[in-house]
Amino acid sequence: MDKAERVITVGTRQSALALTQTGQVIDELKRICEERGFPYTFEIRKIITKGDRILDVTLSKVGGKGLFVKEIEQALIDGEIDLAVHSMKDMPYELPEGLMNGATPKRVNPMDCLIMKEGNSLQDLPLGAKVGTSSLRRSCQLKHARPDLQLESIRGNIDSRIRKLETEGFDAVVLAAAGMTRMGWEDRISAMIPADLCTPAVGQGALGIECREEDAGVRELLAIFNDADTERTVQAERSFLGTLHGGCQVPIGAHAVIVDRAGDAPVLELTGIVGSPDGGTLLKEIKRGTDPIELGKEVANALLAAGGDRILAEIGG
Repeated sequence: MDKAERVITVGTRQSALALTQTGQVIDELKRICEERGFPYTFEIRKIITKGDRILDVTLSKVGGKGLFVKEIEQALIDGEIDLAVHSMKDMPYELPEGLMNGATPKRVNPMDCLIMKEGNSLQDLPLGAKVGTSSLRRSCQLKHARPDLQLESIRGNIDSRIRKLETEGFDAVVLAAAGMTRMGWEDRISAMIPADLCTPAVGQGALGIECREEDAGVRELLAIFNDADTERTVQAERSFLGTLHGGCQVPIGAHAVIVDRAGDAPVLELTGIVGSPDGGTLLKEIKRGTDPIELGKEVANALLAAGGDRILAEIGG
């Protein structure tokens, strides 16, 4: 197709992490434009979302899905922006009519990590340690592994949560390693939490680049930016999410990896978990398959059959 000159307006949340990862995405898109002859320039539009405005309530109590994306998606629908950069774990399974995920760039570390006052592993936390997290999924799994821990909710950007180690007496806070990596703060990580102990959030470590289905120029550009392996693994996780109809109110997680490339299609291994908020019950299922959508459904349905349906019903999932 003929490529006309245009300014691509990129929508993003206004946190330091969101702006940093958006800047990194734009740098890569500029590189592609130079290599492939797209006459595009880029500008950033900062947008405040519901999840950014409400900081004194836990995410599980705010209610609704898409707390960090709805306002940005509306700007896309209204033509105020041309693409949006989201943390994939913030994106609901179902996108608004007329919008699509145009690219899933290469994923960074999907695991959770600990920022600690002292020590370098979960085992180093003292008995009854005060640990901060904004996630029911993390809280559920950490309580299951260490019932003695005192898990308390914290909100805010990465930097403000880390500061609470000193200002609010936390022994540790739990964050996504991906955010620390994108900010260049890997040296502040005390310990990675193994995925077999704390299954990551759906899409954690991946970005979703959302655009309008009708925008052929942006779609062509984003197709080049897409990473096929990341797309497949995230598809499996999001299929799992969609089958469970999960959101921030439910302790669920899923993590897919490619384990075999010998056949016609890569073999994926998907781990899914559903737990009770108090960590007393934690159900886990691991399956393999080549169709990411079907694999996600299989793992979700296996967990529902194993008692996940009762857990979800009890907490209104």
